[in-house]
Amino acid sequence: MGIFSRFTDIVNSNINALLDKAEDPEKMVRLIIQEMEDTLVEVRSASAKTLANKKEIVNQIAKYESDASDWEAKAELALSKDREDLARAALQEKKKSAEAADALSKELAIVDEQITKLQDEIGQLQEKLADAKSRQKAIIMRQKTASSRLEVKKTLDSTKVDNAMGRFEQYERKIDDLESQVEAYDLGKKTLQDEFAELEASDKVEDELAALKAKVKGANKSTEKSE
Repeated sequence: MGIFSRFTDIVNSNINALLDKAEDPEKMVRLIIQEMEDTLVEVRSASAKTLANKKEIVNQIAKYESDASDWEAKAELALSKDREDLARAALQEKKKSAEAADALSKELAIVDEQITKLQDEIGQLQEKLADAKSRQKAIIMRQKTASSRLEVKKTLDSTKVDNAMGRFEQYERKIDDLESQVEAYDLGKKTLQDEFAELEASDKVEDELAALKAKVKGANKSTEKSE
């Protein structure tokens, strides 16, 4: 593929469409940017050569026009010396120079048109290149984020998480069993606090019993008086 056909393909291409078809957008955007940069270098080089060619054509036109003026002056000189034959020959040379200058002027017009179109296309490529570069980081970040989310989804949907949670619950049950065994060893053993609590509870019962006896005794005395 030639420089200009590839260049035209890139200029006319839709970057979004290329990325939509790509299996690896990150790789694709790098290739697009690399292709644009390489083509831009080549086209600028070709443009420089075209401009140099234009300069050469302009110089040739100027030379032919100068030659035509010189032959016209020589024709006038020949006529002033009554040398019509030399004047006629000089005018023939003038005509050749003028025709050559005219042909080159037409060629120059074509070259100018090509340069204008080329510069317009270079401008389009530069715009697309700048757009691709500005979106490159965002595209790469989106791809990495999407890939990470996909891996998380795959992990959640797999049996690995369920198996891990099952083992976690199994460990919790083992710890519960160990704690129960520890508590079983403590059953029936009274601590110092437990013994004082029992003493306090015993005193409270005795006090309530004494109060109840006094109440009953008082009630009996009241009954006897009434009889």
